[in-house]
Amino acid sequence: MPPPDAGLPQSAAIEGMAPLRSVAANNWRGIGLMLLSTLCFSVMHASIRHMSASLHPFEIAFFRNLFGLLVVLPWFVRDGLAPLKTSRLRLHGLRAALNTVAMLSFFMALSLTPLTDVTALAFAAPVFATVLAILVFRETVGIRRWSAIALGFAGTLVVLRPGFQQVGMGPMLALGASLTWAFVLLVIKELGRSDSSVTITTYMQLFMAPLSLVAALFVWRTPDLAHVPWLVGIGLAGGCGQLLMAQALRQADTNVVMPFDFCKLIWVTVIAYVAFGEVPDGFTWAGGTMIFMSAAYIAYRERDRGRVVPAVSPPN
Repeated sequence: MPPPDAGLPQSAAIEGMAPLRSVAANNWRGIGLMLLSTLCFSVMHASIRHMSASLHPFEIAFFRNLFGLLVVLPWFVRDGLAPLKTSRLRLHGLRAALNTVAMLSFFMALSLTPLTDVTALAFAAPVFATVLAILVFRETVGIRRWSAIALGFAGTLVVLRPGFQQVGMGPMLALGASLTWAFVLLVIKELGRSDSSVTITTYMQLFMAPLSLVAALFVWRTPDLAHVPWLVGIGLAGGCGQLLMAQALRQADTNVVMPFDFCKLIWVTVIAYVAFGEVPDGFTWAGGTMIFMSAAYIAYRERDRGRVVPAVSPPN
């Protein structure tokens, strides 16, 4: 049998292959950006854990938001005040309030619980968001997504192991952060119908800095000079991680890049072992894998059905 392009001129065959090469190149770029994003988030989480020995997590959250503003400044230099144009200011405010609660809970969990456990439990946010979408938006869900939801909740139980060990405050805060972040994902999903990702990210940073400052004032301790590079690094790592993830999802399809989000658990495991001597057990790996598979499938189905898929990373 002749090849599919045997009857075409050579130039036409080459032109037919060009889109395929372009898609492949975009996929590889998307994968690379996603890997860098997961590394940024993992470094940030470990830095938060390190700094929590000196500063309260609420104060660290404030500086993360404050220095995260540095990441959105180039948009204002390039576009002026265009990123601030919106007709949904109240919804942005609601998103920022919920996001602040989720971030404070998440940062507190990082100070109390092994990094790998917090990372594994954070993958549950899209699972919670799917359940909330069913309840709030009356979305119809088929057997495959119900199976993914069940797998995600089973994975959560594997990580927590209730009845076999005491569930501490840290894991509960991590789960609370994931649940609150699930509400945030729904708000982002609604905002995405009218506002760009640049506008959504800009208002997140602008609103969350003062909101997290309110919480930080109750536990405030003026940072030492040696703390400043760490705090700046946390802010830059979080902001860059968000931007890299957003760009990865623009470059390639969700089903291509989302499996690489699991690398957060790998990066965190290596960093936690080297920096803190933490070694995750088999239950954390098994449960984390189950939760991630559930979240990745749900994200893939959302994109496959042509819906807006917000970034599913935890409240960084």
